[in-house]
Amino acid sequence: MQGWIFPGQGAQRRGMGGEVLARFPELVAAADRLLGLSVVELCSTDPGNRLRDTRYAQPALFVVEALSVLAARADGAPPPALLAGHSLGEYTALFAAGCFDFETGVRLLRRRGELMARSGPGGMCAVIGPTAERLAGILARYGAHSLDIANHNSATQTVLAGPADELAEVARRLRADGLARTVPLAVSAPFHSRYMRFAAAEFREFLAGVPLRPPAVPVIANTTAEPYGADGAAVAELLTRQIAEPVRWAECMARLRELGVTEVTELGPGGTLTGLWREAASGHRAGSGAVPDAVAASTGTSLLKTGPDIESESTARPSAGPSVPAAGPSVPAAGPSVSAAPPRVRAENLGCPEFRRDYRVRAAYLAGSMYRGISSTDLVLRMGRAGLLGFFGTGGLPLERIEQAVALLARESGDERPYGVNLLHTPGDPAREDALVSLLLRYGVRCVEAAGFTRITPALVRLRYHGASRDARGRPVAGRHVVAKVSRPEVAEAFLAPAPAPLLERLVAAGALTAEEAAIAGELPVSGDLCVESDSGGHTDGGVALALLPSIARLRDAAGAGRRYPQRIRVGAAGGLGTPEAVAAAFLLGADFVLTGSVNQCSREAGTAPEVKEMLAGLDVQDTTYAPAGDMFELGARVQVVRKGTMFPARANRLYQLYRSHESLEGLDGATRRSLEEQCFGRPIDEVWQETAERLRRSDPEELARAERSPRHRMALVFRWYFAHSTRLAMRGEPEGRINYQIHCGPAMGAFNRFVAGTELADWRRRHVDVIADRLMAGAAEVLTDRLLAMTRAQN
Repeated sequence: MQGWIFPGQGAQRRGMGGEVLARFPELVAAADRLLGLSVVELCSTDPGNRLRDTRYAQPALFVVEALSVLAARADGAPPPALLAGHSLGEYTALFAAGCFDFETGVRLLRRRGELMARSGPGGMCAVIGPTAERLAGILARYGAHSLDIANHNSATQTVLAGPADELAEVARRLRADGLARTVPLAVSAPFHSRYMRFAAAEFREFLAGVPLRPPAVPVIANTTAEPYGADGAAVAELLTRQIAEPVRWAECMARLRELGVTEVTELGPGGTLTGLWREAASGHRAGSGAVPDAVAASTGTSLLKTGPDIESESTARPSAGPSVPAAGPSVPAAGPSVSAAPPRVRAENLGCPEFRRDYRVRAAYLAGSMYRGISSTDLVLRMGRAGLLGFFGTGGLPLERIEQAVALLARESGDERPYGVNLLHTPGDPAREDALVSLLLRYGVRCVEAAGFTRITPALVRLRYHGASRDARGRPVAGRHVVAKVSRPEVAEAFLAPAPAPLLERLVAAGALTAEEAAIAGELPVSGDLCVESDSGGHTDGGVALALLPSIARLRDAAGAGRRYPQRIRVGAAGGLGTPEAVAAAFLLGADFVLTGSVNQCSREAGTAPEVKEMLAGLDVQDTTYAPAGDMFELGARVQVVRKGTMFPARANRLYQLYRSHESLEGLDGATRRSLEEQCFGRPIDEVWQETAERLRRSDPEELARAERSPRHRMALVFRWYFAHSTRLAMRGEPEGRINYQIHCGPAMGAFNRFVAGTELADWRRRHVDVIADRLMAGAAEVLTDRLLAMTRAQN
């Protein structure tokens, strides 16, 4: 009885599928449209080594395998009685069984690849010798409870997944005890393990909208080693489970034999599964730990080709230990020899490793806060599920709304997923700042973005050091992580120093800090992470990253040299980061992490109105400008805003000029008043004042009394009404008010639009905040790799 089997990721290679791709041009064209790239070019020339990036490798391998199925049928091959596929190959088996059509398969593998590429930190290691059952007992004896068996490939091949440090320790012990050989796999995440459950949950949601049919030919499932049932819903369930559960390939091969299969045909590139079939058919059982000849012949003793999905060089962790030759034809090297070429830069290795560890993220990338919840709870939770950190935007929101958001974030994230909240400095309302700090402490928020601070405040110090302690070695540990946004050296210096002693004394006297917490505060900086903000959306000093970032990094180095801090202060970059080139430049300048803002407000998860997202998606790099900041109107502070499609910048600047040149509303001439009432306010100025006065009467009587004493201050409050009004119009997406939309945004938005032009992300409805992160970071890694290679070639 004949069976067909299909390899998983790792079987792909440059030049694969040339014949079948040429035979089915219409289907290849359909795949091109769905993937936004040329499949023929990807498979034949592998530009940028994309075939080793799981986002591209998964759909590409499916296309080649699926077309191989169609070619075999067209050539009159005997139909199989049963089907099976290893990991990704199971999708080809289901396609061959009629569960879904070709285009659906491409969409499924594209999404699966995206989710697996975003999975959290960790790794995988192949173990050669003991059976899976014996290995499980050894792991229990070692106390390695955080490791999972991810692949049971054969009697002598098992793959472990879990935290990289524990994998390395277990591998060392296995070798030292003479129990097994081990091969670290060059992957960036622990696939087919408990650590993939968030990716599996998202894939389940995706599958809910995909029609699936029961297989017309029996398919053996990876997770159960049994045939799929006669129910389309069961197909979705098993595909979901497969992402986070082990591949039981040895049992699948045994099940094929039990059902009468005597011969298998492996369709697709590679040929490595055939060796495992021969081992299963020979009835080999492990004893000595030797690798069976059949396996050695088919894989070159490589588990990379029969193990889990392999990520690209741009995202894979460097593997330690012996090198493992790839099965199948070798890929010719381009340019200099491998020994002369620089190592490939990997996205997850960019920036500071201690930063990633402390914040428990898989990449040194943050999604910064945007006011009034534009950086929404959906945005922060989406980042957290992807192993990344985002900050909820509290600016301009009432405390009740903030508490609802923080409670949701704490409940949904738990201790497993990172999340953060913004603390915006409110110099005119210190009581609000203190109340917000109390709220953050009450909910145990561990990561805070401090923005808009021009000085160190009591509330900020209380937030940083409340709960401070000493570790087992007696080193001081702050109560929480604070990422401080800075754009001026004098502000950076304040954050680089410990909190002022008099301030600490006052906090201790008030019972806001204990004496021990205050003592620890004297040994640590106010912030362990500075984020240098330049040319950003919203409040900005218009600084230039090329000047600011190196300057503040030098301040950091000087502060570290003068004080014996237990840990190096990290300096990150924000502003203008809308392309891989810009992100790469930030890391080349020495950034320990990057933080994006403008590009995220055009994502699906952002709290921005759809009407505003349409405007943002149409911006170019020249479509932003500066305007007065409503919250610091009298001081002349500025924000960067959208100018294309709105008159807000011109009208806001006019209001500020009128404020500078007049002492009161009564000093405005009739024509000017009518112009303001028609264009800015949409109502008489007297009504604007009455509305403002009524609000202040309820919320801030002292402010109202000041306005009644000072005609100029009353004018400022009336003019500031326009800024609040223009923000409300944009947040609600009111079409009739579009001409007055106030949208904070930097030129990074236009740069990102150019970067994704012609791809699926040109449509903002397909932009997700974590996808944006991955595109920018992976692209930055490719840019840096290409530049290093070009420099190496120039040197040679």
